[in-house]
Amino acid sequence: LSMRRSILGNLHLDVAATIYNSGQTYHQMGQYKEAMELYQEFLFIAKLQLGCKHRDVSIMLKCMAQVYHELKQYDKATELYQEALSIGLETLGRNHPDVAAVLNKLGNLMYERGELEAAIEMYEKGLEIEREILDPCHPNIIVTLTNIGQVQKNRGDVNKALCLYKAALALQKKSLPENHPDIARTSSSIGLLHYQNHSYNKALEMYQEALMIRRANSNTDESLEVATTMNSIGLVLFKMRLYSYSLETFHSILAIRRNLLGDVHQDVAIILYNIATVLLESGDEEEALKTFKETLRVEREALGHEHPDVSMTLQHIGQIHQQRGYLDEALQYLSEALDIRRRSGLERLDEDTKIAQILNQMGNIYLQRRETAKAMLMYTESLRTYRRGGHPDSELCIRGFNHYNMSVCHPEAAPVA
Repeated sequence: LSMRRSILGNLHLDVAATIYNSGQTYHQMGQYKEAMELYQEFLFIAKLQLGCKHRDVSIMLKCMAQVYHELKQYDKATELYQEALSIGLETLGRNHPDVAAVLNKLGNLMYERGELEAAIEMYEKGLEIEREILDPCHPNIIVTLTNIGQVQKNRGDVNKALCLYKAALALQKKSLPENHPDIARTSSSIGLLHYQNHSYNKALEMYQEALMIRRANSNTDESLEVATTMNSIGLVLFKMRLYSYSLETFHSILAIRRNLLGDVHQDVAIILYNIATVLLESGDEEEALKTFKETLRVEREALGHEHPDVSMTLQHIGQIHQQRGYLDEALQYLSEALDIRRRSGLERLDEDTKIAQILNQMGNIYLQRRETAKAMLMYTESLRTYRRGGHPDSELCIRGFNHYNMSVCHPEAAPVA
């Protein structure tokens, strides 16, 4: 760059090209300050030499917006994306890949900000352009379809999300080899949607399709991607009450993860947790308790004693003791779980809900012990915490366990395309 500057001068377009390339390198390395300085220098030269409405100016504004986007400075990013879009529309026309790309970037930004309707609007505008100018099976169309599907899923419209992911999968099957990893990813996403829709047979079918592809692409069955898909299958089998098959699947995953990750790892703890949950639901309290205690040991070693997963496992252990009539032990485990939640310092509605669940459960135990005053104290604090978490009073129940359903396994979200 220094040599080009000395030969051509600071404002030559060839110098600007080198500046752009250097900025891209810094950007990819995550050195945003250095990247932005070079991008701004390129923008100055481009505006001076090419005019403010040139395509290269639009491209550079998009690059600068991307830096702010990655830094989560969303207002600055939005402003620059909008400026890039305006120039693109004026100089290139509506039906141009650059215009579609900026619309999709805006969609990503709106999605990250939680502005789901605005995100869908941007994505759909981009998709309309892509469908007009690109091959029907172009990868960009597939990505945009899955982006819209993800937003619809987050809006709670599982059926719309399913339609979009299925459309993406159909295009992938037309344009990609049958065992392409992208097909496995989209199949897993569809499986997750069916799972959330309680369509377990359909979920199982999609996860099995994804598993076949991942096994075909792996040199061995002992890969983490294979294990992740098997975990999804195990969860589906659990929901279908096929406990023996679910346990067999989870034990296979446990062997894979211990072999690849070692005995002390969060992913190992997750599978132990799932095994314990299946054992409990199938009526084997003794083995469930042993496995939850093994889960607790791994969690404490891998995550520390103050991790939320530790609190959750302590709560399960406390509940088993309660169900078996060992009320003193139950209170001990639940008190420890409660202390971890309170010490976390997290100010989130879901954290309030978890604290209220533990308080309610402790109230149930005091009521079983006929310590009415302590029970009412716990229920009162639980109700106050529930209200702070935005829940109606009708969700609170005395002498029940429905606040913390033991049938909840550790889910692992399927990767999206």
